[in-house]
Amino acid sequence: MDQTEPVSGRTGRAEQSEQNERSEQSESLRELVVGARVVLWDFDGPICRLFAGYSADRVAGELVDWLEGLGLKELLTQEEQVHPDPHVLLGAVNRRRHRSDLVADFEERLTREELRAVATAWPTAYADPLIRTWSALDVGLAITTNNSPRVVSEYLATRGLLDCFAPHIYGRTQELHLLKPDPYCLNRALNAMGVAPAQALMVGDTTSDLTAARRAGVPFLGYGHNERKAKILREAGAETVVHSLQPVLRLLWEAAGPART
Repeated sequence: MDQTEPVSGRTGRAEQSEQNERSEQSESLRELVVGARVVLWDFDGPICRLFAGYSADRVAGELVDWLEGLGLKELLTQEEQVHPDPHVLLGAVNRRRHRSDLVADFEERLTREELRAVATAWPTAYADPLIRTWSALDVGLAITTNNSPRVVSEYLATRGLLDCFAPHIYGRTQELHLLKPDPYCLNRALNAMGVAPAQALMVGDTTSDLTAARRAGVPFLGYGHNERKAKILREAGAETVVHSLQPVLRLLWEAAGPART
């Protein structure tokens, strides 16, 4: 007698398993989102793509060229010299010339490039309405980023969002060794807003955001706009990762009741 299970049975069980998984993920997201008294946002990624129209690769290359013009290109390893992230270069120079005029000049050049990029930055889908909704619900909002706070303020002002965050914008300082994954900027925000870590939520898109949140004791919501970024976050241990901020916004509307839906 053939004991093989019909295909329809296997398919049904697989679909049920997927539904259960989606339900668990939805409940996990709900617990993170609805219970937060304060939300700490990374900037470049969850709120906008800062270098969408002004290549970060090009900025990194120009900074390397500047070092070469000073005869200091060898401060960077071969791998660092071709790295596409200017923040990686800043960290490398800081480690080797800590508290020097060179580091201050490098950081100021990077800040100017970030400011130039604001004009062509792309807003992350659903970020603006999500920020406004959380603010309307009296949830405290802060920016915790490795970008310059001058850059963050300028971008938020162009979107009419500055009042949702000010004065709680905690970006890059002269203490460059305290950039994320160090939790320094998260702790600054928590202390200023008088909230325990467990009552906050960090929204980030990199493993350095995840590490900083863990070290600060803050629950973490990963944002991966594509499967590659989402996979990196999951493999690093992020339990809840979304591809879009839309389900977060929807949860807030549902939690607020029929008047907002």
